[in-house]
Amino acid sequence: MSATLGILLGAIAWFLVRYLLAGIFTVDQGERAVKTSFGRAQRLNETPTSEGPLGEALRPEERERYAYPQLKVIPPGGPYFAWPWEKVHKVKISTQTLSMAHDPDDPDANQQGTVLEAVTKDQLNTGLTGQIRYKVDENNLYAYLFGVKNPVSHVMGYFVSILRERIANFEAPTPEGAAATPATALGSTGVSINDLRKNLRDLNDRMEAECASASARYGVQLEASLITGIDPPQEVESALAAINTAYNQISSDVSLAHASADQQIVLSRRAVEIEQLKVQAELEPLRALAHQLRELQATGPAALEAYRRSVRLRLFEHAKRAFVEVKS
Repeated sequence: MSATLGILLGAIAWFLVRYLLAGIFTVDQGERAVKTSFGRAQRLNETPTSEGPLGEALRPEERERYAYPQLKVIPPGGPYFAWPWEKVHKVKISTQTLSMAHDPDDPDANQQGTVLEAVTKDQLNTGLTGQIRYKVDENNLYAYLFGVKNPVSHVMGYFVSILRERIANFEAPTPEGAAATPATALGSTGVSINDLRKNLRDLNDRMEAECASASARYGVQLEASLITGIDPPQEVESALAAINTAYNQISSDVSLAHASADQQIVLSRRAVEIEQLKVQAELEPLRALAHQLRELQATGPAALEAYRRSVRLRLFEHAKRAFVEVKS
């Protein structure tokens, strides 16, 4: 009887340790947890994530495909308890950084995850270096835990495919309202890698906008895309440097020509203004004389004749020789 009681007490103790005490858990800072009961995650409500703020980044035809349920998320703290038929899934939500050339399925790919290759619109192979920052979105833990097998691998593949498409079709933005000039015309025929290097910030911003739907798709939020280097193969680096030198020289010559032309235009306008002032200066005495003659004529014909005679006498005083017409 005592042996049976001992076995019973031992079984009860084993059950308490194995299933009750082992069911107590805590959630650390920077973590979130989700419980499943018989394999089914605890839902928060019946509204899918695609109908909330996350769905705004999806196209209309994608919202049904990525309609994941919203789960009840366990915040940091504890202790919490899980029954034997429940399983706890913990997820780190802190921001993490990866090389954009990293391949989670093949660590040796892309030169061991250091350089990502892409092709520009003028068929030039380039090597891209940089990083991406991401974190798990606690508002869509279902997609991260149960939606796909390897969410990071899916996100990296999604990011790389969009990046390569952008590199292959990238065109330098033209400022709105900018007038067409020879310099801008030359720039439109430049090498695409130069446009990419000059507009890294714009390219990064475009990538962030394009990847905004990653949270709704895979439960991973891409916080930043930091492309830091775009380099052509070594064999074309010297040719590219020569092209850049020639382009800079042409741009400098065009700028000097514009400055010289602008200076000539300013000088021409100034010369026209000076000539106009000279004409006005010569017209003023004639206008004053005409006004004086009109006033003399108004006093009578004799006054005008006397003025004419006075003028002739002053002219004779200064003349060295005079020719008088003799009427026969």
